[in-house]
Amino acid sequence: MDELAGGFRALGIEPGDAIIVHCSLSSFGTVVGGEQAVVEALRLAVGPMGTIVMPSQSWQLCDPDFLDDPALDQDARDRVRRLLPPFDPALTPTRTMGRVAELFRTQPGAMRSAHPHRSFAAEGLEAAAVVAEHELDDPFGERSPLAKLYAARAKVLLLGVGYESCTALHLAETRAAGANRPRVRNGAPVLVAGQRRWVDWLEPVVDDALFAEIGAEFDAAGGARAMRIGAATCRAMELAELVDFAEPRLVPVAPLSSHL
Repeated sequence: MDELAGGFRALGIEPGDAIIVHCSLSSFGTVVGGEQAVVEALRLAVGPMGTIVMPSQSWQLCDPDFLDDPALDQDARDRVRRLLPPFDPALTPTRTMGRVAELFRTQPGAMRSAHPHRSFAAEGLEAAAVVAEHELDDPFGERSPLAKLYAARAKVLLLGVGYESCTALHLAETRAAGANRPRVRNGAPVLVAGQRRWVDWLEPVVDDALFAEIGAEFDAAGGARAMRIGAATCRAMELAELVDFAEPRLVPVAPLSSHL
């Protein structure tokens, strides 16, 4: 645990920092204490005045039409909508977020934003402010935890994962596209006044296809500090610097008009 914390500090994580963490535990090789050791090392690195945030997304609650599983016909999709349990910040597990994020969101004192698919878990000094607001129809926009982290001058910590896993880049994508973003229908079961209710909305289409390329450019420009911790390649950077770097590179290209 102390070795991990020392590695995080060598990457530039300091006491009092707000950090958003993406972690692949398996990339480290053997970690004594596993995901618990990683979470406790992060706490040591930022100290009692710091804030830790992790994506805690729960894809299993998406509208089955959004997921578009070909194995489910319309009757089966209707049944899923009827039977899915409502999003509960304390009970709903993460999906594809990894073992560290799943453990972290269950910690005593951890808070979680209210978006049923795109939530973030947080603990620490600024946790309540980070997760207080999370719009259903704009999960990575200006009223989201990512925007709060941008304003708080947070740092991004990529532990054994690449930029394709960096959720902060969706804030750059959102800002680059502006009001012209294509949207898709989605929905989820949520609790309204203590009662389960299915809610639908239109949300922006997201696309991470350029994230790895932009990350390589950001590295080449000296934007991130990188080192190996165990077997994992780890990076740390200023979230605002990354978002500002990525935004102009994610501006949609307008189609060329043709004249017949």
